[in-house]
Amino acid sequence: MKKILLVFGFALTASLSMNAQDISDHAIGVRIGGGNGTGGEISYQKALGQNNRLEVDLGLANEFNDFKATGLYQWIWNLEERLNWYAGAGGGLVSADGLGIYGAGVVGIEYNFTSPILISLDYRPELGFTGSLNGLASNIGLSVRYQF
Repeated sequence: MKKILLVFGFALTASLSMNAQDISDHAIGVRIGGGNGTGGEISYQKALGQNNRLEVDLGLANEFNDFKATGLYQWIWNLEERLNWYAGAGGGLVSADGLGIYGAGVVGIEYNFTSPILISLDYRPELGFTGSLNGLASNIGLSVRYQF
């Protein structure tokens, strides 16, 4: 048990001590997601510092039948020169059988090309509180954004 705690503590310390890569001030693009029905979103990211940002997504979910709005606060860590991973939390609204409210987390990986293009793959668990969105839903998304 002590060895497991030691390894876990070392991994946590190493991940927290990584330096973040500078992220672009703004990025806008699309996110195509799947899980509980395919959907698409317009995605906007705004840097809030060197290693954190706000992401706002507006789009259609559940086979493009429901309107969905999501806001996420994210922390970014550098893996390689142009490769980052990120994690965050937030929430949103969905128009599934009335207005639904949900909390969301996110964990993902992104690649920053030399051109102003950013591509990412993420996993977003969503926990619904009201309407037909009660319970846990999983959402995996692929995003392409233009940075400026």
